[in-house]
Amino acid sequence: MAMIIRDMFRDNINRIIGGVVKVGEKTDAVLAQELEEYVVTRELRKHFAKFFGAYADAFNEPTDNIGVWISGFFGSGKSHFLKMLSFILSNVEFGGKKAVDVFRSKWEDPASFMDMDRASKAPTDAILFNIDVEGFTNKDRTAVLRVFAKMFYSFLGFYGEDLKVARLEQYIESEGKTQQFKDTFEKIAGKDWDSARKSALAFKRKAVAQTMSQVLGMSEDEASKWVTDKTETELSIAALVKEIQEYVSQKPKDYRLLFMVDEVGQYVGADTDLLLNLQSLVEEIGSKCQGKVWVVCTGQEAIDEIIKARENEFSRIQARFKTRLSLSSSAADEVIQERILKKTPEAAEALRSIYETNDSVLRNLFSFKDCVLDIKGFTGAEDFARNFPFVPYQFRLLQKVFGEIRKHGNSGTHLAGGERSMLSGFQEAAQRIQKENEFALAPFYLFYDTVSSFLNSDIRRVIERCQEASEKGNGIEAQDVDVLKLLYLIRYVDDVKANLDNIIILMADNIQLDKITKRDEVQKSLDRLLSQNYIGRTGETYNFLTNEEQDIQREIKMTPVDTSDVVGKIGSIIFDQIYDIRKFRYGNGKYDFDFDRFVDNQAISNGSGGMVLQILTAATDVLEKRDNILMSSSSGRAVVVLADIDYYNRLENAIKIRKYIKQRNVTQLPKSMQDIIRSQSDIAASLEQEAMEYISEAIEKAVFFVDGNRIECTGDAKKKLNQALDVLVGHVYRHLGLIEHNYDSDLDLLSILENPTFEGSCPNAAAVAKVEEFLEMKDRQKMTVSMADILRQYGDKPYGWREIDIAAIVATLVSAQKVTIKYAGNTVQPDELAQKLDLLHRKSEVGKTVVSKRISVSGVKIKNAVAFLRDYMHAMSVPNDEDGLVKFIIDNIDLKKNLYDRYKDRYIGHNYPDRGVVSKACDLMEDILSQKSDNIALVDCLLKKQEELLDSRENMEKVVNFFNSQVSVFDSAVKVADDLKDDADYIAENADARHAMEELKSIIEIPASGPYAYGRIPELNELISRIKTAHSEMLKAKRMAVLNTIAENAKLIDDAAQGNSKVAHLVSEAKIFLDARKQKVETLKNLALIDSLIPQITSRVDDYRLRIEEALKPAAAPTTEGGEPLKPAKKYVRVSRQQVFRPKRLESESEIDAYVAEIRKKMLELLKGNDGIELN
Repeated sequence: MAMIIRDMFRDNINRIIGGVVKVGEKTDAVLAQELEEYVVTRELRKHFAKFFGAYADAFNEPTDNIGVWISGFFGSGKSHFLKMLSFILSNVEFGGKKAVDVFRSKWEDPASFMDMDRASKAPTDAILFNIDVEGFTNKDRTAVLRVFAKMFYSFLGFYGEDLKVARLEQYIESEGKTQQFKDTFEKIAGKDWDSARKSALAFKRKAVAQTMSQVLGMSEDEASKWVTDKTETELSIAALVKEIQEYVSQKPKDYRLLFMVDEVGQYVGADTDLLLNLQSLVEEIGSKCQGKVWVVCTGQEAIDEIIKARENEFSRIQARFKTRLSLSSSAADEVIQERILKKTPEAAEALRSIYETNDSVLRNLFSFKDCVLDIKGFTGAEDFARNFPFVPYQFRLLQKVFGEIRKHGNSGTHLAGGERSMLSGFQEAAQRIQKENEFALAPFYLFYDTVSSFLNSDIRRVIERCQEASEKGNGIEAQDVDVLKLLYLIRYVDDVKANLDNIIILMADNIQLDKITKRDEVQKSLDRLLSQNYIGRTGETYNFLTNEEQDIQREIKMTPVDTSDVVGKIGSIIFDQIYDIRKFRYGNGKYDFDFDRFVDNQAISNGSGGMVLQILTAATDVLEKRDNILMSSSSGRAVVVLADIDYYNRLENAIKIRKYIKQRNVTQLPKSMQDIIRSQSDIAASLEQEAMEYISEAIEKAVFFVDGNRIECTGDAKKKLNQALDVLVGHVYRHLGLIEHNYDSDLDLLSILENPTFEGSCPNAAAVAKVEEFLEMKDRQKMTVSMADILRQYGDKPYGWREIDIAAIVATLVSAQKVTIKYAGNTVQPDELAQKLDLLHRKSEVGKTVVSKRISVSGVKIKNAVAFLRDYMHAMSVPNDEDGLVKFIIDNIDLKKNLYDRYKDRYIGHNYPDRGVVSKACDLMEDILSQKSDNIALVDCLLKKQEELLDSRENMEKVVNFFNSQVSVFDSAVKVADDLKDDADYIAENADARHAMEELKSIIEIPASGPYAYGRIPELNELISRIKTAHSEMLKAKRMAVLNTIAENAKLIDDAAQGNSKVAHLVSEAKIFLDARKQKVETLKNLALIDSLIPQITSRVDDYRLRIEEALKPAAAPTTEGGEPLKPAKKYVRVSRQQVFRPKRLESESEIDAYVAEIRKKMLELLKGNDGIELN
């Protein structure tokens, strides 16, 4: 039997239920209904238990943990929960029932109810208020304190709105003159005080002053000054809390006062000053009142979330709100299901049966696309019966909608969010379809009417304008208005994408909905709304437009864009994102080919002159895309004709948006306009992303032409483009197949040069032949060919060979002695090339490397050179091929040159024989090697210098023998002559030694001309021995003579001292000096040096003797009686014998006479001015 929705509910769906919880609600009937219908869910029961557990503990022991924070998102019921707490704690009575007794019937566990019951019995006052409503518009740093003061003074009966008035009333009350004051004021002003006090200090100043004068005993002048004084009344946290503490201290022991503050979280927000104000106030109340005063707050966010970014700064506020209760949305679901949607048993059974029949249809109907939010359809028959005519997703989604609408500035405080907003939303939606049957469902757009009255006028005007257009038939139909309402509701909900599939589900109004028909209807509605500019579209997503957004959308559509800009953007998407390879890798991965990129006729990359990949878009005329045209125009290129998919318009719109934003001076516009324009950037990015996906699809469905042929490609966009280029490579680089073997590195080139192959047996023989033919042709044309020319010739089409493979071909020709390599004018031999492989492929070198057809040395010259080298080098295995012979000549001549250079270096610092022979040999080798850059010139030079080479070899044999076996004795002889040059006079005294030294010098002296007598070098050993023996004997005799002189001088010191201790220190110094000279005599090996010690010794000893004599000289004799001075002592000059009798060889009587005469002359000169001479 058919049922209508209205008859299914247990309770009358049309009964009056308050729409939003108002903390100041006073109507008993409404409050009684709230208490009776309040649903205590499992979650709420836990929160009640936690609160009353903490609250009850404070009766047993004083505490400063008096802060409670109730958090929960919109629709969680935190405001309702706060109000219920105030009812229970105050134990109010409505309709003959106390609040606690109403809750007792809702409680299943009596034991857990005990704390609530106890709390309700204590005398309690709850000051319940919404701080967002009661708060002052001027939110300074003390705003929270001022609201608490206002509500506390109002609770006491004073006028809390004005602190000055409240303080006046408080003082009058303390004097016990309140009634007298009121009566007097009414008599003077003609108006009762309670109604006049709001503006009394502004408009009734005289009456107030007169009343104060009469009642309080003030002079009228004092009273008037107080009334007119505009100084702001000071209020501190400490002062207010002191008043609160004094108030509760006058009450019974168990008395409690609660500040129950709704929407604190929204009021303080992220304001540092307000958070600190709240923290300090709660801290002071807890500290001073010790559990007799509590502060219970609600906020959308938990307290730790509010202070998360500044946790260190507000760490204490968490401690103040020790009791924290977090309500989830499930509580709202249960309330709505219990209060609104509860079915009669018969209706529930019928609905379960309907679900069983339509199970699969319902599962298919509510399948959302691209949703982040955890939204779902029905989970089973019971779930269907419990929620009908609503769908479970609507609870979660509506809560999200309420939160987002409030967050985006629509109507603020009126859309408070709690479950009462949800409650009224579901009740009103159910009422609108109450006459429908059991197959009807509530489409989501019905909830728009619940919030419409709270929306900003510009939003409502859009809907109203659309409604008016539908009524007048101005391009809009009635269903379009519902779609527009729906799009507004989910405008800010990012978790549910407003695409066609999801819109159909949200518009579903019947279990037996035909989704195909509905899709067509909704799509037409969306198209009409788009055409009339009520909505916008970003890819598959539709969005509601405000009036301002519609204006901007219209201006964007009118913004002109060049086709080239769209084509360029398509190019960047294809070649920077979809197909972002810079070079095409071909075949076995060894080849990387450049290719030019074109979109339509617009170049996207710089021309490489190689392959061309051209994309034809919707911008190209259809006639130009015909097969016969493309077959002829695609020669040497791959042409891709994109499928007709709507990528172009998306990109065009994105470019329009970006151009529009760039043209507008955004910073000078109102903030609302700035936000809208900036949001367009996100739309542009989304359009570009969608366009990229569509272009990728258009490539997958494209038609491909390569080098005049239509081809079929498979796979995704990238694979298809790869296939097209793969075919193109085979056409453009048709000689690529000549390279049958690829090389990888310089090691391969080195192997080719070191291991020549027989003609025709080398890899890539056909390619080698091609290059050889090319060089022969250039040789006939007398044209120079560089390695760069060869790389260019064979790297370009129709070859496309790799540089390393081309280098390998040239190396093969070098190895086969078919080409010559020259660098900077010099021939590079194969073995040299092996060390200079950069010449074949490095960019900086190939332009300077010349490759030419080889001109060979004649066979006769090779034969003559081989014969000569066998004789000259004493070598039998001389190569008889040109490259081998040239290498042999260069290697061996270079070896000889290096050897001769080393001998030449040995002459540095030495006077060895035949220096000229060695220098000439070095120059000869250098002359031959100077021709090594030209094989023919090298062989000619060798043959020309045969005689010089043979002479040089003969002359160098003596030099080589000298350095191998004679140089050491030669060096020893030179050293002996040098070491004994200072002793020449002494050696001359020994006839044998003198003769030996003369012979030695004659041998080591190099003649200025003529041959050196190498045959005399063996005599040097005996001569050196004779000289050294004679010199040794002389040293021995000389040492003995000097040592005797030292001994004599030591005796002179002793004689002078006469054993007197007075001069012992001088004797000791003299002996030390003489001992040191003894040691030096033993070590010196030079006769002249030993002789030179004697004057030093005698001079120093004379000095010591003089000092000793002076020290021992007796005191001066007394003068004569007549006073005549004593005769002065005689003056003697001391002279060493060596100064007078210098060493000399005397061989005749006349020489003796002259020597004696010289001595006499010197002694007479010394005697002048002295009394005598003392010879040492």
